[in-house]
This record gives sequence, structure tokens and C-alpha cells, in this order.
Amino acid sequence: MFRRREPVPFAFLAEAEKYRSNVEPPPRERADRGQLMARTLVGLTVVGGLVGSLLFGLPALSEQSAPQHTQHSEAADPR
Repeated sequence: MFRRREPVPFAFLAEAEKYRSNVEPPPRERADRGQLMARTLVGLTVVGGLVGSLLFGLPALSEQSAPQHTQHSEAADPR
């Protein structure tokens, strides 16, 4: 391998444990009304889907709707 010819002044900074940058990230842009409505609609859709699946799934999981007797196939009966 070859060595770099130019000195790298910040190489030691990348490995420092407590490195603080003096560069601030740009300020976040505020979401406009359309983006807020879209996010709200997606959130409501997800929550509605979870609630709907819970409402449809609970009757299937309840023990009261379980059959009283189990059906046996004729192939399983030894005669």
C-alpha cells in the first residue's frame, strides 16, 4: 500500500471519544398543511387497521365460540 503524501489534519479527530463540531445542521423545514394531513391520514389508517383486526380477531379467539365436540375423520377410527 502507498502512504498519503498530504498530511491529514483531522485524522485524530475522527477517533476522538468526545468530539464536538462547531457546525450546526440546517434548521428543519416546517411541514406544510398537506404534509400534516397526509401524516394524519396514514396514522389514522394504521390505527384503524389495528383496531379493526382486533375487533374481528377477538371473537375467533374467545373460548365461548369453540365447538363443544370435536369432529373425527373416519380414516382415524381404528375398526
